[in-house]
Amino acid sequence: MIPLKILTDKSLFTLLYQIDQKLAEQTRSRGCPYCGGPLHYANYRRKPRGGPPDLEEAFEVRFSLCCGAEGCRHRTLPPSVRFWDRRVYWAPVVLLVAALRQLKNRNITLERIKSICGALRSTVNRWRDYFQNIFPQSINYRRLAGHYELDTSSEPLIHNLLEHFFSTCREPKTALSNCLQALAQGP
Repeated sequence: MIPLKILTDKSLFTLLYQIDQKLAEQTRSRGCPYCGGPLHYANYRRKPRGGPPDLEEAFEVRFSLCCGAEGCRHRTLPPSVRFWDRRVYWAPVVLLVAALRQLKNRNITLERIKSICGALRSTVNRWRDYFQNIFPQSINYRRLAGHYELDTSSEPLIHNLLEHFFSTCREPKTALSNCLQALAQGP
């Protein structure tokens, strides 16, 4: 299993930032999904929680695109491996903590989680509930479960997905980033 300490590793967030840059550029090169017009960067800053305390501000930028065609101006959010919808914690924090808590591992206490990423018990429980009750019903999870041939009858669903990536790649940063990329691509 991927160690919880990886969430304090700046090189993980550097890798995730580079992946997000590539995803944003791929989305930009396809043009506006509404009218086909050119997309321009309209990035904005977020203040995510849970990562290393000394991360550069550049990592907090959420890539966003805006159509340049007259009359359209629709915004487009490219997929992200750093940000998970509107959640205020970094995506790797949400994923890894939820996966570890699904196992009910006694070595990963809520106090240890709080000391590493600052997440409170209620927040962690909300993430666990999301991955146990809501996420398994999503099209994205069914796509991933079918693609990676996951056992969907067992309880720790997100842990199974993360464990699949860890078993195919022993480098923790790569395994975590590959899993986040699969989740970010959507249905």
